[in-house]
Order: sequence, then C-alpha cells, then structure tokens
Amino acid sequence: MSAADPTPSPIPKRSVSPKSEDSETQKPLEIESQEPSITRPHPKPSYPTAKLRLRISDLSHPGSPVFLKYCNASVALSSAVDDVLAILYVPTRSNSHIPGTRSVTLFLESMDGVAYTTGSQLDNDHKEIHFSLDYINSISEDRKSKEIQGVLVHEMVHCWQWNANGTCPGGLIEGIADFVRLKAGLGPPHWKRPTKKRAKDGKEPQQDERDREWDAGYEKTGFFLEWLEEEYGEGSVRNINASLKDAEYDENKLWKSLFGEEVIDLWKRYVETWREEEDAK
Repeated sequence: MSAADPTPSPIPKRSVSPKSEDSETQKPLEIESQEPSITRPHPKPSYPTAKLRLRISDLSHPGSPVFLKYCNASVALSSAVDDVLAILYVPTRSNSHIPGTRSVTLFLESMDGVAYTTGSQLDNDHKEIHFSLDYINSISEDRKSKEIQGVLVHEMVHCWQWNANGTCPGGLIEGIADFVRLKAGLGPPHWKRPTKKRAKDGKEPQQDERDREWDAGYEKTGFFLEWLEEEYGEGSVRNINASLKDAEYDENKLWKSLFGEEVIDLWKRYVETWREEEDAK
C-alpha cells in the first residue's frame, strides 16, 4: 500500500447481547383484551307474513262506504292474521308446520250469503276472501265494527288452517274457524252455548237433531272445541289442527291419539255440561 493511499478505518464490531438459554423458545408477549366477550342471542322465531290486498268491486254500493267507515282494512287484515296464527300455531325458525300462504286478497262484492274463502287462480298459496257488501250493509249500527272483524277472522282461519288434504269434515273446518273467532273475543251476541230443553209432563223433549252432533259446524262445534280446550288444556285445538297437516282424516285415530277417547264419547261428556234452558245464563 503506498503512502498516498488512504488508511482504511477499522470496521466497528456490532455488540451482540447475550442470548438467554431459552431464547429459541420465547414467544412474543400476548396482551389479553380487556373487552368482555359478547354473546349475541339468536333472534326469537316469528310468524310468517303474507301480502294483504283489498279490492272493492263497486264503490257506489251502499255497503262500500260502510266498510270504509268502520274498518281500516290494513289494520283489520293484519290483526286477523295475528289472531289466527297466535291461536293455531307456535312459531319456529323454519315455520314448516304453518301453511305457506303468500297473499290474501279481500274482495268486497255484492253477493248472497256472508263470506267465503278460496285459493286464487294462480295457486293455492294465494288466498281470496270474498265478503258480501249486501251483508255488510245489513249489519246493525252498533255491531258493524266487531261483526266485520269477526267475519274477517273466521275467513282468515281458512287461509291458514290444515284440512287433512281435503278430507277433513266441513263441520270441523268451520268449527275451528269459529273457535278462533271466540278466542279472539269476537263472538256475536246471537251465539248461545247450547242448553237442554226441560222435560214437560215427564216426557224427555226432542233436541234438535243437528244440536246433538259434534260436527254440526260453526259455533256449535266451536263451543265444543272451547270445552275441549278448557278440559284438556290450552293448545288442544292447536293439536287438532296440527294433526290435519299431512295425513288424511281418520276420526278414531285422531281423537283417541289426542284425547284418549272417541269423539262421540267426548261429545257426550260435553253435552252433560249443558244447562237446562231456564237455568242457563
């Protein structure tokens, strides 16, 4: 190396900290979060919903302004659905035990009778309630609101109940509908619990033949179902409806499996609770 060449500076040595014996196994320090863990509850099951529609065929019919005056259709139909589902079903996550009704359309039109319910031309998941404007117009002034709502609840049951694949007796179908109307607090004043006719001159009176049949339908069967609910506990009618979901109607099997007796024997026990006419309230 010549004198003209610069003298190189010594390379500084990097000091190395002594390793601890277990340095190879040391891990980064983990700091625990101070925030408490949050467990979010599953949402409660809710009932299915359906689109609700109203169609009035003739606004000039005297029953049309009566309906519009005494009934808020949106509230009335929604309330009817709520009553029916709450009485006939308990919601689950899938709600597969509830009919898949997708829409209900209320048709107000001039016709004989009171009302009827059917599936639409589209398919049976779309229901139609046909309500007579003539009947609506004939309801007494003090009963218009409750009677309109009572009819809507009855017909709404037909949109959501099971019918044993079309084999269920019509009397039971209509009886369940009027039972729901009773439970909803909308039974009309002319509905009377059946009574026994008093014997005269030692002779047993003849009871109306249909009054002695459990499936006479409407309020007669409705009151019988109400008695079953009181006798066997809340949910008894719900269980009857559930048993009509998949299989065809089998009278002996259905009633015995649910109540341990044939329906005719249940009816006889119910008849024994009837009061005689003069003793009835």
